[in-house]
Amino acid sequence: MDSALEPPVLRIDGDRLWSDLMELARIGAYEDEPTGLWGVNRQSLTDEDAAGRRLVVGWMEAAGLEVSIDPMGSIFGRRPGRRDDLAPVMAGSHIDSVGTAGAFDGCLGVLSGIEAVRTLNDSGIVTERPIVIAAFTEEEGVRFGTDMLGSAVAAGRIELATAHGLTDAEGRAFGDELRRIGFAGKGPALLDPPHAYVECHIEQGPVLQHSGAALGVVTGVQAISWQRVTIHGRAAHAGTTPTQLRADAGLAAAQIVVKVREMVDSGRFGRLRGTVGCLSVHPGLPSVVPDRAELTVDLRNPDDQDVEAAERELAGFLDSLPSSQPGLGVETARMARTSPVPFSADIQDTIEKAAADLGHAAPRLMSGAGHDAQEIAALAPTAMVFVRGQYDGISHNPREYSTPEDCAAGASTLLNTIARLAQEGTR
Repeated sequence: MDSALEPPVLRIDGDRLWSDLMELARIGAYEDEPTGLWGVNRQSLTDEDAAGRRLVVGWMEAAGLEVSIDPMGSIFGRRPGRRDDLAPVMAGSHIDSVGTAGAFDGCLGVLSGIEAVRTLNDSGIVTERPIVIAAFTEEEGVRFGTDMLGSAVAAGRIELATAHGLTDAEGRAFGDELRRIGFAGKGPALLDPPHAYVECHIEQGPVLQHSGAALGVVTGVQAISWQRVTIHGRAAHAGTTPTQLRADAGLAAAQIVVKVREMVDSGRFGRLRGTVGCLSVHPGLPSVVPDRAELTVDLRNPDDQDVEAAERELAGFLDSLPSSQPGLGVETARMARTSPVPFSADIQDTIEKAAADLGHAAPRLMSGAGHDAQEIAALAPTAMVFVRGQYDGISHNPREYSTPEDCAAGASTLLNTIARLAQEGTR
């Protein structure tokens, strides 16, 4: 970077950012009885998501951004640069949520980007490169079964037709729902490679809180494997059918849950994490042996070979289940599979310097969760800013919380990072 073009150290308006976060959180809000808190349920392409999108588009337009929408419904707000022909610096994340979310996951990244643009406007700074703020569609994957969907199509990993054909639990197709809410955009599905991509996100883990750091620099994202397992058994009377004559899909599902935990605890697969996050049995009656069970298995690991080894062992275990219960059948379907993604060392250094200039030491750490950044990393140098979460970084839960001060620190770091990157390569 040419130091003569380096902008001054800037700080966003923390109150303005916090107000936006709280206003967006009211869309899809629900009262969570177990905690007594208000959570967010704004799943992708629902009416609530559409309302959130309209609010974000309004904020982008008010900040002077030129808004466009791609065929996946991802939203892009563009701020011109002095050299508008140069590839832009992009910042973004997502605003869709899981069914039991808080106010920060994804939203902090999108709203921090909009707030960064406002601050540049307020300061009268024109960057050499354009700046684009992105809100990608269906990052969570909870409704249509594939996470990072909008950014994966933008990066070319998933075909547009494949994405549009995905269906939710009620059989509604992604493409149909996108048109229904009025966000089926035009133009190419593939994103033109930006100069760089930076994402600000809550950590969703305990590392920063335990280290006493408000911010972190993310070095990359670990490998993720999702699959859906369907077990076909035989319905039978719970009182009259001898145990040895049963094909109990519920029992097989329980054995899979235990097997996943045993694989994690064994240490045979390095730093494996395994989760059965969805589990249902049919017909779901107390006096009937289940004839079908459906569950998901989520495996994660920083080492791709360890994930592959865990997948092989799980596959072998699934193949063995019918031998223990004659008449049992097992089907598997891949939902998602991503390899570990290392982030750009240069972008990490820029984030670290931006944080230091604001008075924050920012340790480096790997992300255990998936993010849009891992998809865009296939197109451009990429890294992330993590913001400390409270309560051991709990996320996907109404207790998810980051303080106004930490959110402002993360957004200011994002601002200074993208402002500096937007001056690169201009001489």
